[in-house]
Formats: sequence, structure tokens, C-alpha cells
Amino acid sequence: MLKSGKPFRLRRLSLAGDDRHLLVPLDHTVSDGPIVPAGQWDDLLRALVAGGADGVIVHKGRARAFAPEILGSCALVVHLSASTARAADVDAKVLVGDVEEALRLGADAVSVHVNIGSHTEARQLADLGAVARSCDTWGMPLIAMVYPRGPRIENPRDPDLLAHLVNVAADLGADMVKTSVALPLDRMAEVVANSPIPVLAAGGPPDGSDLVEYGTAVMASGCRGLAIGRRIFSDPAPASLVARLSAVVHGGSAGGGSGDGGRGPAARPDGMTDDMAQYSTIVAGVA
Repeated sequence: MLKSGKPFRLRRLSLAGDDRHLLVPLDHTVSDGPIVPAGQWDDLLRALVAGGADGVIVHKGRARAFAPEILGSCALVVHLSASTARAADVDAKVLVGDVEEALRLGADAVSVHVNIGSHTEARQLADLGAVARSCDTWGMPLIAMVYPRGPRIENPRDPDLLAHLVNVAADLGADMVKTSVALPLDRMAEVVANSPIPVLAAGGPPDGSDLVEYGTAVMASGCRGLAIGRRIFSDPAPASLVARLSAVVHGGSAGGGSGDGGRGPAARPDGMTDDMAQYSTIVAGVA
């Protein structure tokens, strides 16, 4: 029987081989427009690779535009969903690629975006399920980017809501789920504990505070990685920032997430780690 290639591809998503991940989404070019001038894309990718990013997330056309040797051992994730900031409904994501295309491009994984609470939630869920089926056929890892966005969402940082979302991703066939971070941050541990698949924390701190401090606190909550785009590619020294974040993700100080036997940082009497408590203080009152 032919063995599925999924375990091998999943292994390539973690440079350190510790099943932890620092991914840099660069798919903003479809949703918002250029992130750097066209002539600077190779330099940006080289900086991310030099800093130690485990993988980059791009759309299929962008993946064709750079030489494969630029990525080296950095994984390629092809994003299959799209919408633009100028759409009548910015939360309505549609599929613009498929698993077979990603395979031909040499992708190590694909990602699909779903906005729970949006007007088009049903269509997006159906798309996620269809892509998961194709991923199983081809042995391709699937990262579900599942967010609480739309008119039916009152508090997008609600831990109970986020716990629901990560289970939606797992039940529909994703191998990892990228989602928002709960507030207060100490309750992100509940989201992780309720997830049968690894949780990646999306984006930077909601108040724009220190990114490395935020990453440390998020990993202490049990997340298995970070997926940060804008705060990295807009930084004047992205290689240095990625290196510091990579040390946070792979440095061995983070708490154990789903399926992780790590002991993690010592908890305080109130159940929080010092990192979590410090960051919760920073973002207190931020919705």
C-alpha cells in the first residue's frame, strides 16, 4: 500500500522537528494590495528564511514568481481562499485554487480561510470540507484559518467561541487550525485544551504592543505556533524579528499544546504563568 506523504510534509513545516511552527502569511496582496514593491519580494523571502521562519503562506501565482532555491528548507504553504477589502462582503471567502495545483507547485501544505458568523459561512464550511477530502486523497496537510467574523459575532475574543471554532476545523478535517487569541489571555489555554489538533495563534497583539513578548505569552498558553504576517513584513528588520520569534517558538520554554508532553512554564497560584499574566496586564481592556 502506498504510504501517504502527509507525515513527511507535516515534518517539513517544523524546521526544528519539534512540531512547533512559525509561519509568515504573505497572502495580504490579494486582500489588501502590495506588501512590498515587486522588486523586493526576493529580498523579503530571503530575510524570512535567514531569520528561521518555518514556512511562508502565499497564493498560487506568487509561488510561481520566485525561484524555489530562495526558500531553501523553509516550507511553502499555498493559500486557497480569497476576498478583497473592496468586496461588498469582505468576510465572504471563495476558493481560488485547489490541492492539485498546490502539489504541482511543490507545496508542503495548503490553507483555507473560513469566517464563522459571516453571511456565507455555509459555503465556506462546504469548501473546507471539500478541500479536506482532497487533502486526504493526495496526502497534503491542511491548515484551517478559522475566525469569528461577521454580523453574528459579538465578541471575537470570546474563549468559548474560539473553542467552538477550533473544533469546527478539526471535525471538518484540518490538521492544524490558525485562529484569534482569546482575551483575557489566560483563557487561551482553555481553547488549546479543547482542540484535538494543534492551534496556531494568528497575528500580533491587538493593541500593537511588543510582538516578542506577545509571542512568549501565547506559546505559554499552549499554542503550538505563531502565524504572523503584517507585523513581520512591515518591520524594517524582518530577519532579526523572525529570529527572535523563532527562538520563542522553538526555544523549549513554551507550554505543551495538543499532543505535546512539554511541561511548560511554572504556573502561578491563579493558574496563569508569569508570561501570560504580564501580557494580560498589557492588553487589559483591549477588545
